Amino acid sequence: RSEGLGVASLALFTSGALSENLAQPLRADAAALSRIGPLHIAKAFQVSVANPLVGLEGRAALLSRLGEVAAATPAVFGAPARLGNLFDYLSADAPNKQLDAAFILATLLRALGPMWPTRGTRSELAGLALGDCWQHPASSSGYVAFHKLSQWLSYSLLEPLMEAGLTITNVAALTGLPEYRNGGLLLDMGLVVARDATFHTRKLQVDEAAVIEWRALTVVALDALAVLVRKQLNVTEAEFPLACVLEGGTWAAGRKIAAERRNGGTPPVNIDSDGTVF
Repeated sequence: RSEGLGVASLALFTSGALSENLAQPLRADAAALSRIGPLHIAKAFQVSVANPLVGLEGRAALLSRLGEVAAATPAVFGAPARLGNLFDYLSADAPNKQLDAAFILATLLRALGPMWPTRGTRSELAGLALGDCWQHPASSSGYVAFHKLSQWLSYSLLEPLMEAGLTITNVAALTGLPEYRNGGLLLDMGLVVARDATFHTRKLQVDEAAVIEWRALTVVALDALAVLVRKQLNVTEAEFPLACVLEGGTWAAGRKIAAERRNGGTPPVNIDSDGTVF
């Protein structure tokens, strides 16, 4: 599962497959990324009939598009473009080596926004792909924004950036991640209940109102759970931020209860995803 994907991703990177420079394999260059295709991902992730990977085509397309977008954004990724130049861009906006977490997310949303799919039911506004942002009639603006993958990437960057000497501030600006482990925990424990029983039996689309509502409830519930967890542990938000609640708590618990309730630990819902949302 996720750990396996992480190990395989690291192996893909260390193999030099993402570098244009054979003498410097440990880098991710836009030119090499843009050439990534499904066969590359299938080989790296050992995909077979017996070992399928959900959203293979979407994952490959996203990496290829990442290369194209990076090359078209020299202000952030340099020229020739490589992903590592993101660190230089972020560091330049860190007075006294302090970097706002909200700025990290904003940078990723602006710099990487064009790589998200625009086909089908994906939302666009003024010609801009909105990514993990969906229309719902109950929203005052008409849209509900999650940006789960961009926020997950922001969380993942925090530790490397700190190891590089930066101090990250305002981590609370990031929200909980509305994905199928955190959200699945709420469903499996009965905290969130679908009004339509078929929510658990049919294949769901990511833009369905019920899916958007479930994910929005997940974000709200994670904030409430974090308060209760800190009270139970007698720690402050600074000592135990939401990222800790997610990593060591709800995500792990969501996986555990899924394993107890269903063969193979599958989520309590079946979502038709191309790999760019879930």
